[in-house]
Amino acid sequence: MSRNHKNLKAFQLSHDLAIEIYTVTKAFPRQEVFGLTNQLRRAATSVPSNIVEGCARRTLKDYLHFLYIASGSLAEAGYFIELSHELGYLGREVFERLNERHNHCARTLQALISSLEKKDC
Repeated sequence: MSRNHKNLKAFQLSHDLAIEIYTVTKAFPRQEVFGLTNQLRRAATSVPSNIVEGCARRTLKDYLHFLYIASGSLAEAGYFIELSHELGYLGREVFERLNERHNHCARTLQALISSLEKKDC
C-alpha cells in the first residue's frame, strides 16, 4: 500500500515544528551543541522521519509501529522544549509558540493513530 506522507497533516505539522526547532536552537549556548541542542533536534526530526518511514511500509501494522515511534519522539521533544525553557534558553513567547505547535502536532498525530487503529480491528 503506497501512502504519500506529504498529504498527512501530522507530517506537515511535525516537519514545520522540526524546522522551527532548528531555527531557535541556533541561539542556544555553544556548550549545548552536543547536548540539549542535539537532543532536541534529533527528537524533533525523528517525528516526521518516522512518519515518512511508516508511510513506506506495506502493512498497516508496520505503518502504525512507526507512528507509535513518532509519537514517542514527539513526547521526548516536548520534554526538551520544556527543559530548554526552564534553563532559560527559550523565552516565554518562543516557548509558548513551540509548546502550542507541539501540542497541536501531538493531537493531530494521535487522531491519525486512533483512526488507523480502528481499521486494524
